Amino acid sequence: MFFAHGSKGEDQHSSTIVSFPRRQAQRCVTIISTYPPRKCGLATFAADVVEQVGAHFDNVKFNIWAMTNGDAAIPEGVNAICSSDVESHRTAAAAINATTTDAVWVQHEFGIYGGPDGEMIIDLVDRIAAPLIITFHTVLEDPSDNQRRIIDHLVSRASRIMVMSPLSRDRLTERHHAPHEIIDVIEHGAPDRPFGREQQFKAERGLGDRPVLTTFGLLGRGKGLEAVIEALPAILRSNPDICYRIVGATHPNLVASEGERYREELMQRAEQLGVAHAIEWENRFLNTDELLDQLEACDIYLTPYPNLQQSTSGTLSYAVALGKAVVSTPYIHARELLAGGVGVLIEPQSVSGIADAVCSLLADPGTLAAQKLRAYDRGRQTIWPRFAEAVEQMIEQTVSRPLSKTALVQPSFDGVRRMSDSTGMFQHALGMIPDRRHGYCLDDNVRALMLLNVTTAIGTSEQTDRSTVCASFIQHAWNPDKGLFRNFMGFDRSWLEDFGSEDSNGRTVWSLAHTAVNNPNREIREWATRLYDEVLDHCATLDSPRTLAFITLGASAMLQVRPAHGPSLRAAERGAGILAHLAGQSRRPDWTWFEAMLAYDNPRMPQALIAAGMALGRNDWLEIGLDTLRWICERQIAAAGHFRPIGSEGFGQDYGHMPFDQQPLEAQAALDACAAAFAADGGPHWRRYGLAAWNWFFGANDRGEVLADPVSGLCRDGLNPRGANLNCGAESILAFQLGYHSMLALVPDEGQHSGDAVEKLKKQVSRALAYP
Repeated sequence: MFFAHGSKGEDQHSSTIVSFPRRQAQRCVTIISTYPPRKCGLATFAADVVEQVGAHFDNVKFNIWAMTNGDAAIPEGVNAICSSDVESHRTAAAAINATTTDAVWVQHEFGIYGGPDGEMIIDLVDRIAAPLIITFHTVLEDPSDNQRRIIDHLVSRASRIMVMSPLSRDRLTERHHAPHEIIDVIEHGAPDRPFGREQQFKAERGLGDRPVLTTFGLLGRGKGLEAVIEALPAILRSNPDICYRIVGATHPNLVASEGERYREELMQRAEQLGVAHAIEWENRFLNTDELLDQLEACDIYLTPYPNLQQSTSGTLSYAVALGKAVVSTPYIHARELLAGGVGVLIEPQSVSGIADAVCSLLADPGTLAAQKLRAYDRGRQTIWPRFAEAVEQMIEQTVSRPLSKTALVQPSFDGVRRMSDSTGMFQHALGMIPDRRHGYCLDDNVRALMLLNVTTAIGTSEQTDRSTVCASFIQHAWNPDKGLFRNFMGFDRSWLEDFGSEDSNGRTVWSLAHTAVNNPNREIREWATRLYDEVLDHCATLDSPRTLAFITLGASAMLQVRPAHGPSLRAAERGAGILAHLAGQSRRPDWTWFEAMLAYDNPRMPQALIAAGMALGRNDWLEIGLDTLRWICERQIAAAGHFRPIGSEGFGQDYGHMPFDQQPLEAQAALDACAAAFAADGGPHWRRYGLAAWNWFFGANDRGEVLADPVSGLCRDGLNPRGANLNCGAESILAFQLGYHSMLALVPDEGQHSGDAVEKLKKQVSRALAYP
C-alpha cells in the first residue's frame, strides 16, 4: 500500500490509500527534459515523475538528461544537453545509445530545444535506438508550418505518446496522423493530502479568517493577472477583508529580457485602483512542499489565462487535488479537469466574470464548501499513486520484450516458393503477398541461386528446377553490348534498363562463382563457370568498395577449385589491394574503416579481405579484414548485447549513423562475415557476434519484434522506430534463409531439425507473427 507524502495531520477527509501490484522486471528509463534547479513547469514535472514513480515502483529507475541554456547549475548525477548546440543533442543521443536504457522519454515543449521552434530535438530523436516515449505538453490548434513539421516527425518516431488531455490526443490523431493505439491519456499528477485544512494553514501565515484567493506560477505576461487586479475593486466591495496572494517568481526568461517591469506594472495598477492593500506578493520560486502549504491556505484558486490552447497546468491539478474552489478561463486543461461542476469557467479577460464568480462563491459558504468537495473528489483520479501506476503501465507497454533463446531450425522453403514464379523471384511484397507491380530484380535472383546452392530444405529435383529458373534469369540479364548485367525487369518480362548498378554486377559475379563451387548439379556448375569466365574481365573497371568486395568474394571462391586461374587471381588481388589501401587511408584513432561513412552491407568489405587473405596467403589482408570486422561488429552491438545494425536512414553520414531503418540484409552480412572470420582464426567472439545477429531476427532487437518465422520461411522487411515493417520481400526472406547457413557454420552442433524443435519455435513466434 502507498501513502502520499506531505500530510500534516488528519481532518474530515484523510489522504487516499492506493494499492496495486508491483512488477518484478527492472526498468531503466532515460528522461530528456528541463530539470531543477531550472525554474519552469516542465522541470518540476520531470522531477515529480522521478520522485513519484520511483517511490511507488522500486523496479523503475531513471537517468536524467537536462536541457540547459547555462542559466542554472546541473545537479550531480544529471547529464546536460546544451539547448543551443546541435552537436550537444547528437552527442547526448550517442551517449544514451551506449547505455542499457529500456526506453527514452522526451518531454516536449517548443521552447526547450534548440533551433527554430526547437527543431534540434529531431537531431536527437533520430539517433535514439531505444523505444521512444514522447509527452506532448502542448498540442497547438493552429501550429505554424515548421511546428507542424516537427510534431509530425516526432509522432513518426514515437513508440508511445503521452498526453494529458483527450483533446490533445484527438488533435494528434486527426492533424498529425498519430495512431490512436499508441497514445496514452494520463492526467497531470497531483498530491494526496487531507481535505479541508484551510484554517490551519491560514493561521500559520497570519491570515486569520480572511477569504484567500491565490494564483501560483512563474509570473509572466500572458497569465491574465491584470484581469484579476481589475476585478478586485468589485470583489472588495462585497468582501472587504479579501486577500489575493500572487505566489511565484517572475519567469527567468522575462527577467532576462526586461527585469521586473511586468510585476512593477501590476503593482502600480493595484495602487491606482486602491487595491494594493489586498494583495500579497510572494516573489520567489517555491519547492513543491512549500507550494502545497501555500495552496492549502487558499479558498479560491484563480487561473485567468487568456491563452486557451494551454494543454496542461500543474498548479491547476494541484489545486483541484487539494480541494480548492477554482475559477478559471476555459483553456484546454481547465475545460476537461473542471467539467461537471468541478470548477467555475469564465470568459478570457472578463473582469466582470471573475468578480461575479468569486463574489458568488464567497456569498454562500455552503456553495463554496460543496465546490471544494467536488474538486477534492475529482482530484482522487489524479493523485500521484494513480499517476505513477499509469506511467509504469505505459513504460511496460513500451519496453521491448525479446524472446528467449531460439532453436536453430532450418527455415521452410515455402517462403521462397510463395515469392517465385516461372520467371524468377518477385522483388517486393505487400505483407506476404507478392507485389507484381515491382516485377523482378537480378539482385534477388542471384541471392536465390546462392541459397539453392546450399539448401537442404528441398529435394534434389526441385533444387535443380529452381536453380535452372534463376540461372535462366541471370543469363538473360547479361547484356553483351554493354558488357554488364541488367538489374530490373517488369512483370511483363521487359527489361527496364540497359545495365544495372555496379553492386548488382559485382554481386552476380560472386553468385556465379558460388554456384560454380557449390551447386550440386554438374551442368549448372559448368554453366556458372562459363558465364563467370565471360563476364569477369568486363568488371575490371568497376571500383566502388562494395562492388570490389563482391567481386573479390567471387574470385576468392573460384580459386578454391581453380587455384591457378589467372583472371580470378587478378580480380582478387585488385579488389583486396584497393580495399586494404582504403582501410589504411581512412583509418584514424577512433575509426577503423574503409570510408569516412557507413552504409549498407558493411561487413562485406572485411569479409572480402578475409577471403582473399585466406585464398592467396596474404596475412596482411587477413589481419586488416579481421580488424575491420571486429570494429564494425562492436559498433553494431548495443550496450544490452543485442544486434543493432547500421540503419538505412543514416547511410552516408560522416563518422556516424542513425539506428533505423534496420534491415535483414545487414544481419545476414554480419553472419556471413563472422562465419568467414571464425573459419580463419576460430575466435569465440565471432560466434558471439554472429549469434547476436541471428537472434536479431527473433526479437533480440531494439523493439523486441519477431521478424522471422522458420515455420513459414518468411521474414519481415525490417525494423523501424515504431516496430516491424510488415512486408516480406525477397531480399529479407533470402537474408534470413542464407543467414541460417552461416549460423550453422558458427554453431554446427546446435542445429536442431526435429519436429519438437519446430513445434517449440512455432509456439514462440505465433503471438508475434500472423503467418499461417
